Amino acid sequence: MSGGCSASHRIGSCSIKHLEGSSENWSANKKDINAKIVLWKGDAALLNCTAIVNTSNESLSDKNPVSESIFINAGPDLRDELQKLKGCRTGEAKLTEGFNLAARFIIHTVGPKYKSRYRTAAESSLYSCYRNVLQLAKEQAMSSVGFCVINSVKRGYPLEDATHIALRTVRRFLEIYGETLEKVVFAVSELEEVTYKKLLPLYFPRSLEEESRSLLCLPADIGNAEGEPVVPERQIRISEKPGIPDDNSDEEGLEADLSFIGSHAFARMEGDVDKQRRLILQGQLSEAALQKQHQRNYNRWLCQARAEDLSDIASLKALYQTGVDNCGRTVMVVVGRNIPVTLIDMEKAILYFIHVMDHITVKEYVLVYFHTLTSDYNQLDSNFLKKLYDIVDIKYKRNLKALYFVHPTFRSKVSAWFFTTFTVSGLKDKIHYVESLQQLFTDISPEQIDFPPFVLEYDARENGPYYSSYPSSPDL
Repeated sequence: MSGGCSASHRIGSCSIKHLEGSSENWSANKKDINAKIVLWKGDAALLNCTAIVNTSNESLSDKNPVSESIFINAGPDLRDELQKLKGCRTGEAKLTEGFNLAARFIIHTVGPKYKSRYRTAAESSLYSCYRNVLQLAKEQAMSSVGFCVINSVKRGYPLEDATHIALRTVRRFLEIYGETLEKVVFAVSELEEVTYKKLLPLYFPRSLEEESRSLLCLPADIGNAEGEPVVPERQIRISEKPGIPDDNSDEEGLEADLSFIGSHAFARMEGDVDKQRRLILQGQLSEAALQKQHQRNYNRWLCQARAEDLSDIASLKALYQTGVDNCGRTVMVVVGRNIPVTLIDMEKAILYFIHVMDHITVKEYVLVYFHTLTSDYNQLDSNFLKKLYDIVDIKYKRNLKALYFVHPTFRSKVSAWFFTTFTVSGLKDKIHYVESLQQLFTDISPEQIDFPPFVLEYDARENGPYYSSYPSSPDL
């Protein structure tokens, strides 16, 4: 059940709870929409809704747990009926009777197979599944719909990403056609329930306080007015009168139309992306707007990092978490010699850095960079470092308390000085040059660092065996 729910209803033999606003100042519109949403842990086939949703394959013969239960409870007539439909394409929705089910109808749909390189296409297809189901329910004047989780495990769609699409599509539909549906039920398994509980408040906040808390957790991509995924860079905008400044009257009208929804980013959409970029170039956006734009950009990188296959970058063992320093702060290690700059996709390197570091940087942390035995083959270009510094969230910079530069060369010191003086600000005072590991041990106990063996060998050769039993990381 969704935590903090205030009302209980019964559908069929299953006791369920739904989201409902609790603040006296919470608008009637939002409260009414939230009251339509039901989260229930159980078998969708048992729901006594007007229609339940079956997720299947293109031939409507998939043997996933949801389909199997629906076929068992509906009886043999369902299979005969499906033969007449002649399949269903990905993203489409088709209707049959419910036969022996408590539900009067079954809406069959086909979720996409997920591959990270075709992520946008998969998002659009999954959106179409939810949207077409809802549209069919509207056309048939159904009062309630019971959704299973359409993105089946065997099709490989990341659960959290798919849940965002499901919730925002339903939210947008109810904002426009809310009067046509009395209830929308999300039937989930125990594993899926955790994700739905976490994300439901983002799209169906039950109070003004919850709306405020959820604001920063919304993804950068919230789709268009109907929740459909959008790639802003691919949008083409044609001015009615090229060369003449835009008339803001349309924007004001749009804002007026959306004013009843709310003031947060999800409710109001993101406005004209091209116009925002033009204002940035002209230096007309406020500091708050610039920060918001930066946060959206970072969130896009984070979403991509979570979806991308980064196993080839991870195998380099160039970035990893080890112990804590003497102040109890997390220690992250970067091994310069393990970064083959000329051979790897550096954009994927950024994605991997974000993927690993995002949850680390919510608290204070330190970086230990082993420059030991690096060559031109391993040198990170200053433009790459600047790009990375500009992309990362403010918490990376705020919570980084020290950067230990181990075994620096004269050239690397000059480069670091130039970079921190003329390219980025606020980093110079955090850099500590460490000529020997013994210096490092004054701040971080040797037991708290996993050392690459070549670093220990180099330090012993150059500085002598200060510590007789260095811990090492055998795989690095």
